[in-house]
Amino acid sequence: MNQQKPPLDPHPLSEYVAWAGSRNREPILGVLKEKLPKDSGRVLELASGSGMHINYFAPHFEHLHFHPSDKDQSVFDNIKQLSVDHSNDNIADPVHLDLTDPTTWFNPGMPGSFSVIFCINIFQVAPISIADGMMECASHLLNDKGFLLIYGPFQVEGTFTTDSNKEFHDTLSSAGVSEWGLKDIADLKKAAEKHGLELKEKIDMPANNFSLIFGRK
Repeated sequence: MNQQKPPLDPHPLSEYVAWAGSRNREPILGVLKEKLPKDSGRVLELASGSGMHINYFAPHFEHLHFHPSDKDQSVFDNIKQLSVDHSNDNIADPVHLDLTDPTTWFNPGMPGSFSVIFCINIFQVAPISIADGMMECASHLLNDKGFLLIYGPFQVEGTFTTDSNKEFHDTLSSAGVSEWGLKDIADLKKAAEKHGLELKEKIDMPANNFSLIFGRK
């Protein structure tokens, strides 16, 4: 893949998203290899987008069954085609899940049926208000020992951890789209508290990103 950075474009099928995904997938896979359960279980991805991450991760965990989901049903064909192309038989068909619409949260399965839920690079282009839905959804769908992993760049207690993250935030903000920009981990923690979850671990990742792991109190 061409390593030159394409113009910023958050659409899940854009060259920019593909470029960013190719950079972060190995570090995220490293975290998943350490944290995912060693026995059988179900793993839900929120905001799967093109499906590039779930299709990259699934072959490394043949004992787990992966479930992609997204608000935008137009990406479903791409997710399914990638699963076919990679012969990934432990990936279910994608389901519609909108974190702003509680009636869709329960479609992927019965309460407490997931060992892990993960979400990658969503909050820099999504409103912080979806954090409440994400935490409530996770609280409903995770089993007792399950966890929610959120990956991406964030502010920490109102500050940027690096100059490059501040520059990225300014670039996003300059696009003139409401809610684009780096959110604060403190706001995710507040949303989690409301639904019986807490931040268990904050893992520093390459390119000034974090893997945030939330679990039950």
